[in-house]
Amino acid sequence: MMRARRTIRPAAVAGRFYPRSADELRQALDQLLDAAIPSSEKQSPHVRAIIGPHAGYIFSGPVAASAYRQLRQTEQSFRRVVLFGPAHYEPFDGLAVSSAEAFACPLGEVAVDREAVDRLLDLPCVTVNDVAHAPEHGLEVHLPFLIDALGGAERFQIVPLLFADADDEQALAALEAVGIDEQTLIVASSDLSHYMDHAAATAADRATADAIIDGDRQVIGPYQACGHIAVRGLMRLAERLQLSCCCIDLRNSADTAPQFSGHDRVVGYGAFVFTG
Repeated sequence: MMRARRTIRPAAVAGRFYPRSADELRQALDQLLDAAIPSSEKQSPHVRAIIGPHAGYIFSGPVAASAYRQLRQTEQSFRRVVLFGPAHYEPFDGLAVSSAEAFACPLGEVAVDREAVDRLLDLPCVTVNDVAHAPEHGLEVHLPFLIDALGGAERFQIVPLLFADADDEQALAALEAVGIDEQTLIVASSDLSHYMDHAAATAADRATADAIIDGDRQVIGPYQACGHIAVRGLMRLAERLQLSCCCIDLRNSADTAPQFSGHDRVVGYGAFVFTG
């Protein structure tokens, strides 16, 4: 009897947001991570969650690398990653999972934790929405960094979760339904301010970073962070688990890619690490 082929969500933005070639992608990751900000000696080595940006690597890659360098430096072993972020292309109510059994990128195929997805589907706010997942870059751009940091695509599973018209109560319920343990990493995918001038964006993003560090989630809305629901859900979980948050890197597109971004309309990026 022939086994049915597992369903794969193909890479949607390889060749646009990051290199399509596996060799070029590895080289790009090495360059970004080697140049990234190292972890502080005062920081706890036990990472539980990160917030990282999701633009093209030429813009947000240096800031994302600052978060993922922390994972490269830890001896922790993660068997599962909850990838949680905004749906950019498809409106819907609540939260959306994928029916795929794996997500592909040039560095390999990462299996989806179907048991965790089934638990999420017990929540009334969660549905399967492959139309929303198919073109989405916000989760996909994290996969190469995760494969590099965690030692290969076969070493962990993912729980891909998108939000559209949702709230942080639903976000928290979803994270709790997954079952967060010390071998589960949460990645909240979010850029920060959009299309302010450089000075205004710098000030606004600093205020957002302070609010995330202080746990003041009421400050975090869609104008502060496009992934605000994922960020707020993570902040609520961090409060329950008594996690500490550190901002590793805070820049915008004029800082990371001045050759492509002027100072009049920039996008903000932050790298945050939750430990405990």
